[in-house]
Amino acid sequence: MTVFFVGAGPGAPDLLTLRAVETLKRCRTCLFAGSLVPAEVLAHCPDDAVLVDTARMPLDEIVGHIRTAHDAGHDVARLHSGDTSLYSAMAEQIRALDTIGIDHVVVPGVPAFAAVAASLGRELTVPGVGQSLLITRVSTLSTDMPPGETLAELARTGVTLALHLAARQVDAVQADLVATYGPDCPCAVVAFASRENETIVRCTLSELAERTRQAGIVKTAVILVGRVLGASGFPDSYLYSAARMTKLSESP
Repeated sequence: MTVFFVGAGPGAPDLLTLRAVETLKRCRTCLFAGSLVPAEVLAHCPDDAVLVDTARMPLDEIVGHIRTAHDAGHDVARLHSGDTSLYSAMAEQIRALDTIGIDHVVVPGVPAFAAVAASLGRELTVPGVGQSLLITRVSTLSTDMPPGETLAELARTGVTLALHLAARQVDAVQADLVATYGPDCPCAVVAFASRENETIVRCTLSELAERTRQAGIVKTAVILVGRVLGASGFPDSYLYSAARMTKLSESP
């Protein structure tokens, strides 16, 4: 049997990839975090599938359910919200599976920051304004940021930021960023991106903490900070320029 680590996307069932849907259809056991993965996503599982909510489950117990499925000859879908490459705790699960010799495959999903950008109707790389995106988070009781990766240190780059798991510490986020980005820097906070209960806040950095609290956003949110969010009057990219088209037409 094989464990498939499946990115469930940002939440909307129709944002599952085709590969994710086909994987769910053939897995007789599915482990998922009920607090993050909508029930509609599980509709793709077989009618007789064993469904295990891991929302309050320690790693050893999760691995135990995988062992049970392995002994029963079941393939396992291990669903994670967004994409498995970001903040999924997949690495520690793979380490445990390698130790006991259980095969695993990764099925990518639509990441939360991409769904947020779509909800805002914004490109995050704008010519002459910003060409970099830094994806990060802040320290929490469960996970500290490693040396050199505090938000204040990362902010010195000045690039567009996508902050995950940071809504509860929005006051500290604002304080860490305002000196580098300026109080007038455009921001957005999107909670439950792509879902029916999606909430969007657009504001400046000086308003970030207050507006986030007013909206009642405390979790399942991404904070975007950067000039690209308010970009206008920027130059056209070379990609679709007349000069490039002329050059292509002249090429042998």
